[in-house]
Amino acid sequence: MRYKLVFVAGLGLGFVIGTRAGREVYERMKASAKQVAGNPAVRNAAESAAQGGRQAAGRALHVVGDQAQKIPVKIRSRREHNGHYSRQSDRFEDDDWGTSNT
Repeated sequence: MRYKLVFVAGLGLGFVIGTRAGREVYERMKASAKQVAGNPAVRNAAESAAQGGRQAAGRALHVVGDQAQKIPVKIRSRREHNGHYSRQSDRFEDDDWGTSNT
């Protein structure tokens, strides 16, 4: 329902901006838009959509926060797995890779 309303609003806006129909047509469309916006069913649908969006955003924030807390642990375990991580000093150790003894 929300997508239909957005589509209709965009269609109306495009018509107003993109044509030279005149002030009379604009005033009729404006009055129709106000009438639709004042309809209790439309208001309820808009509020339901807004509430659903707020709930989805809250859930997404929770999931992203949980995943962000896991990142340091994953990095540490990958460093330990690669063997380039010093547990005593919590930093990378120097290695001899790329040096030559010739």
